[in-house]
Parts: sequence; structure tokens; C-alpha cells
Amino acid sequence: MVCAAALAALTGLASCGGGSNDNMPAATRFKMSIVVSDGAIPAPHTDPNLKNGWGVAFNPNGFVWVANNGSQTATLYDGNGVVQSLVVAIPPTAKGPANPTGIVFNKGPDLLLARNGKSGVAAFLFAGEGGSITAWAPAVDMTHAFTVVDSSASGAIYKGLAIATTASGGHRLYASDFHNNKIDVFDGTYTKLVVPGGFRDTQIPAGFAPFGIQAIGAKIYVTYAKQDSDAEDDVPGAGQGFVDVFDLDGNLTQRLAPNGPLNAPWGVAQAPGNFGTFSNDILVGNFGDGTINAFDPNSGAFVGQLLNADGTPLVQRGLWGIAFGNNLSAQPSNTLFFAAGPNFEADGVYGRIDMQ
Repeated sequence: MVCAAALAALTGLASCGGGSNDNMPAATRFKMSIVVSDGAIPAPHTDPNLKNGWGVAFNPNGFVWVANNGSQTATLYDGNGVVQSLVVAIPPTAKGPANPTGIVFNKGPDLLLARNGKSGVAAFLFAGEGGSITAWAPAVDMTHAFTVVDSSASGAIYKGLAIATTASGGHRLYASDFHNNKIDVFDGTYTKLVVPGGFRDTQIPAGFAPFGIQAIGAKIYVTYAKQDSDAEDDVPGAGQGFVDVFDLDGNLTQRLAPNGPLNAPWGVAQAPGNFGTFSNDILVGNFGDGTINAFDPNSGAFVGQLLNADGTPLVQRGLWGIAFGNNLSAQPSNTLFFAAGPNFEADGVYGRIDMQ
């Protein structure tokens, strides 16, 4: 392994760590629980709309929202999996189903939605494999989202969505276009932007494309997965994945330890300061093998995997979104919640990972 100092000298980027782990405490162990499913997987609660649960986003003042790729809906749950009554329909694109993936919460005041003589802040926004971005505003329609960006004509396949606040206080949306191997950026009026950095990394091999995307502060984390022959879906495999860190203008600032534990990575979250031995680490969920890996936020070095009480890796097949709770509705801020599409994305689960 090339040490961090040497690699930084060669590339100007931090991507690995050094030092001995001999004196490190034993890694915290965790318990994974499925709290709601579509019925195919045993769970305390059942929701038939939970088909290939993908993106996860918390209302800071309420329940979690899950984007359901297989049912064209968004559904809400508390931390114990109790199904809430609100179901939001995601509209199709000009060419077919939206197939929602990523979801973000927006506090406003920009990213507005106006339809049918009503207007309001779009509280939740969704990207989809159909190439659209859709928005839900409670002041406009409680049970339907509306299309605000339709890139389906270009063949866009949006696998993820992130939201970030600029220095001026406005918002930007970042959508990972897996098919066209790029990141699309939109301002607070849904106008497409050209950012100076362009989200370029010449060290990403040909055939890999942006898969997941997450804003953490002023950093944009982009995961990369191998494309299939149609550049529509990922090809899982051990070591087949990368994670880059960019600034809001798409300039590369860091690489997390490449290959190794990564396998079609998608979900990204930063642990809080009370998450045991993984406190403050960057957690990356693998869609390919269902494991969750931790990386040092400063050096990018691989720290370890989340483990069960018996020391085996936590595994959730079809793992997509991961996010920490908001300390409301049985959603602790140091519990990691997740959505997944097991059985080759035919089914759906939502669950939680608690420290033991």
C-alpha cells in the first residue's frame, strides 16, 4: 500500500492512512433488525408499497421517507416500522415509469413547486432511473409529486440525488446519471448548471460510472459502480467500486481507500460522535454484497466493517440507502436506518442497526 504522504505528494489527494492499530479498542458490535417489509421477508410490520426500497431521507421534524423503486411511491415509517397513512405517488417521465431512487429533504426557501394554482416549498425531491427529478410540496398536493426535471430524452438514468447549500444560502441538486457517466447539477430554480470542476477523476477506470451520491456538509460524496453492457445497471463484484469526494463545484478533493472492501457501493452517511468505535467515520453501504464499511473522514483510510455480535459482518442483501435518525418517533440519531431491495430487487425492507 502506498502511504498517505507519498500518495498525496503524487496526486495532491489523501486516500489512505497509516499507523498501527495494535492499541485500538475492540470494534463496536451491532444488531440489525428488519422492522417493515413488503411481506416477502418476515418483519413486525407489512407494507405492500415497500418494493425495492431505495433512498432514505428524514423529515427533521417527523417520520422517515423511503423512495420505493418498484411501486413508484414514497412511504413513511417510524423507527419501529409502523406504517404511516401518507403514500405519495411518483409520476412517470415522458418515456415511462420514474422508478425513484434517491430522495432528499429540502427546508427551502428555494426549490419551489407550483401546480394547479397552488405553490409551496418542495419538501421532498426524488430522482429516478427514468431520468426525472420530481418534487412533493404539501401545499400543492398531499399525495402526488410532480416532475420538475425530465432528462429522459437524453437517456439519463438517475441512480441517486443529493442536496447541498451554497455559500450564498441557495440550494443545489446533484443527480448521478449512471448511463451517461456524469453528475447533473441544478440550482434552486431547477436550472441545469455547468460547474467548474465537472466532477472528473481520471483515475476512475473506464466502464465505471457515478452510482450513489450524498452531500455531507460542503462535500459531495460520489460512489462509482461498474456498468453492465447497456450502461443501465451495476455489475457487482469484490473490489468493484470507488468513492470520491468533491467540493460543491465538482472539484476532486479526496479519494476513499479504493477497491478493497467496495462492491457496487451506493449508500453514504457520516456517523455521529456517539457511534462507538466508528464515531464520525464515513459509512459506505455496498449494494453488491450488503456490507457496510467505515472510512476515516480525514485520511480516507479503511477503518473496518460493521459487525454482528458474533463478529461476522452485517449483511443486508440489496442494500441501498443508509441514514441516521432524528431523535423523534423512535428514530435515535445514533441508530443507522436502511432500505433495501432483497431477492434481486423484487421485494423491499426497511430496518435499523443499533449498537450492542
